[in-house]
Amino acid sequence: MTSGSPGVSVSALQEMGLEASSKDVEALGAYLTLLDKWNAVYNITSVTPKSKWVSTHLYDSCSIISLLPEGSLLDIGTGGGFPGLPIAILQPQREVFLLDRSHKKTAFLRQAIIELGIKNVTVETTRIERYQPTARFSVIVSRAFSELRLFVQMASKFCKPDGVLVAMKGQYPAAELEGIPAALVRKITRLQVPQLGAERHAVELSPDV
Repeated sequence: MTSGSPGVSVSALQEMGLEASSKDVEALGAYLTLLDKWNAVYNITSVTPKSKWVSTHLYDSCSIISLLPEGSLLDIGTGGGFPGLPIAILQPQREVFLLDRSHKKTAFLRQAIIELGIKNVTVETTRIERYQPTARFSVIVSRAFSELRLFVQMASKFCKPDGVLVAMKGQYPAAELEGIPAALVRKITRLQVPQLGAERHAVELSPDV
């Protein structure tokens, strides 16, 4: 396994109410090291400088963990694995599925789970319109997939009736919320992300079934 990143800290994760071991921190750091290696060739992420990856990618991904109910999780439009892969590292008991249409990004994700020894992740390369899972999910998350209306429209059929859709947003998405039925909105949480000087929100939604 590649070496961990000194930028990832247990204390920052604890700030978000998360328990993390030194092994978890090492795995998260090794994930970023591998991302750096692949990004040089395949442009997995456009966030610059690399010093911001810890806050912008890792901590941001981890900031929703305390909101998530138990059960299987699908990350739609996962890109470089955010937020699904950090969630899988910190919650090895959870079955996590990472969905993206980009072959280069899912090739990176498959290599990452091999090198990091992650056992609870399945990577799917397809468009959401063509996705045919064998079972519905308890939790479906989206960090950069689409606006709320399209997220609800596309993801609801993959969610258990009592499951939850979680959309990660920047500023409070007032305009997007106007485009969906108010009855679907369960909760909106302003996220506290260590070292990230930007607004972040999580919108919890019931599936439109």
